[in-house]
Amino acid sequence: MSSTVFLIPTVLHEDAPETIPPYVLDAVKQCQVFFVENERSARRYLKKLWREMVIDDYQWFTIHKAEAEVQQQFRQLLQQNKTIGIISEAGCPGVADPGQLLVNVAQKAGALVKPLVGPSSILLALMASGMNGQQFQFHGYLPIDGNDRKQAIKELELESAKKKCTQIFIETPFRNNQLIKDIVAHCKPQTQLCIAVDITAPAETIVTKTINDWNKQLPDIHKRLAIFLLLA
Repeated sequence: MSSTVFLIPTVLHEDAPETIPPYVLDAVKQCQVFFVENERSARRYLKKLWREMVIDDYQWFTIHKAEAEVQQQFRQLLQQNKTIGIISEAGCPGVADPGQLLVNVAQKAGALVKPLVGPSSILLALMASGMNGQQFQFHGYLPIDGNDRKQAIKELELESAKKKCTQIFIETPFRNNQLIKDIVAHCKPQTQLCIAVDITAPAETIVTKTINDWNKQLPDIHKRLAIFLLLA
């Protein structure tokens, strides 16, 4: 017998529970232990999926950045043949998420790792952008420093032009508008920019325009969850 590790997807927006397939609940019911990015929101999410769930019947661990101590606890539970669920804060565990370190431990231990289908903002934005879905890169956050960010944007545009590769990145919501201004200021007029906001939420907007067209009217997406895609 060996451990099973379920990678449990979560909603990108609380008002979109329909984005979680029914079979996710079947996996949750098999779990004995949960490693989560945020225990409070994970508990609330699971109670929405399964009202009868008795939260205190399960062991809970917070991932944070999967420090050595957390990895050791995870390793010990694998050795005990526990069925473990990993839940990230939004979307898919292991993708742009600290859960990947625990998945790596599970793979090294020979555990059965089962990824479950759910919403990924990266893939949903790429699907709707009309950009190159054959070659793309996700870069996470760009530098905060103005000069470093300017250089990063120019390098992303240059690499995109060279490889015809879609460049995908994110920003802290309260800095969204500044990032858009920086992109428009430093990219070429015909480079395409997709701004995907509130994916799966009622207010979802996913729009692709050239830099030249965005420059005519910049959107205001202050403090809204967004993902950005660039194609030169």
